[in-house]
Amino acid sequence: MSTVSTKTKKKNGSPNEQKLQQLNTPSDVERQVSLPARQDAVSNGEGAEIQYKTHTGVLMLAENVSLGVLALPQALAILGIIPGLLCICLLGVIATYTGWLIGELKLTFPQVQSFPDCGEHIAGRVGRDVMALGSVLILIFISGAHVLTFAVAMNALTDHGTCSIVFAVIGLIICLVLGLLRTYKNISKLSIVSCASIIIAVFIAMIGIGITKPDAGHILAVRPGVPFVKGLGPVLNIILAYTGHVAFISFQAELADPRDFKMALFFEQGIVITFYMMISAVIYYYAGPLVTSPALGSASRVVTKVAFGFAIPTIIIAGVVNGSVACKYIYIRWWKGTNVVHQKTLKSLGSWYGICVVFWVVAWVLAESIPNFNLLLGLIAALFGSWFSYALPMVMWFYQHKGSWLKNKRMVMWSALNAFLFCIGVAIFVLGMYASGTELHNGSGGKVFSCANNWSPVSAAFGQDE
Repeated sequence: MSTVSTKTKKKNGSPNEQKLQQLNTPSDVERQVSLPARQDAVSNGEGAEIQYKTHTGVLMLAENVSLGVLALPQALAILGIIPGLLCICLLGVIATYTGWLIGELKLTFPQVQSFPDCGEHIAGRVGRDVMALGSVLILIFISGAHVLTFAVAMNALTDHGTCSIVFAVIGLIICLVLGLLRTYKNISKLSIVSCASIIIAVFIAMIGIGITKPDAGHILAVRPGVPFVKGLGPVLNIILAYTGHVAFISFQAELADPRDFKMALFFEQGIVITFYMMISAVIYYYAGPLVTSPALGSASRVVTKVAFGFAIPTIIIAGVVNGSVACKYIYIRWWKGTNVVHQKTLKSLGSWYGICVVFWVVAWVLAESIPNFNLLLGLIAALFGSWFSYALPMVMWFYQHKGSWLKNKRMVMWSALNAFLFCIGVAIFVLGMYASGTELHNGSGGKVFSCANNWSPVSAAFGQDE
């Protein structure tokens, strides 16, 4: 149907004027974005006490640039600098593409607020529940990793000043208190601090390593003879660095204009890929083959403590961002069809606080159950990152374009590409779970609920402690 009304056609008799009018008229996608607020669970309804809509682009940086970056320099040491950098770049480009697919689906179906909503569109109630379970689980795992890393950082800063469980409980309390904020508008302000925190921490470590040069220049283009399971570990850590996709739809839903998501995505991914490749190559070059994970441990003892001190805000805030996405989904689904989410009543606040408490306690239990930094990150990447960042966006594309897969040569090429990338995601899951399962079977997970010092940076020399 033409977007130019009959009245406009009569007024603008010139074909050029009619074409200009068409260009200035909202497209079908733009009109869908502007659908009534009743289709948007977090819409800033008139008179609502809680206003959710905001500009959340910075949240995407806080989501991606966090713990994953600390394992990347060692990934280069294990794989070799050439395959390591290629993996960081290629997996980052694929993650950018899949993020773009997610944004396109959201514009097509503006009522979608999360991955579970996508699942409901694709496979009904079963799809919704499966996606909901997966979304909440990945965010619990990631939040648990942040609690674990807080305990690791405190042990590094205090030379194991007290029981590691105590440090984990302190991290749990801090994350819970900050996570009680109900809108991303408030959390996005903290995210600016988070981004600056990890960047400063990594640069401090990088400069310190560059000055002391522990083993400068002893790098390998390609490392030969890497065992299969050992080689999968660093690849999974790279994948973990690009697992922010599970929160992308929620972030886009709270953008003042959802069409801004693509610009925010390309800006964020461009910074992330460049940053990852630069710090990984520099730290590996100066630290040599014994570079540790977390990478901050490759510096001198004093520099390591300073770097961890600056990293604390990221360890806390990035965890809070992930936790907030999960709690927000549960909260909105619980009160779906009501106006409770926009209120400040005892019912709305009590349910929100209860959800947050249960979520963070479960995350803490998980952190104590797998108290190994590298192994926990790899498990998250294999179990969840393979799907949310690499496989499921392809399923969403096929659903969005059903009936047109073989329409013409161009669509055939896109279909073949997305089918190939879907297979890559499934392969990451299968191989990654095999590698993680093998490591757990070999006892690499560490002692559960232990007071022992969990700050013991492991070098890339196939598991040898420093």
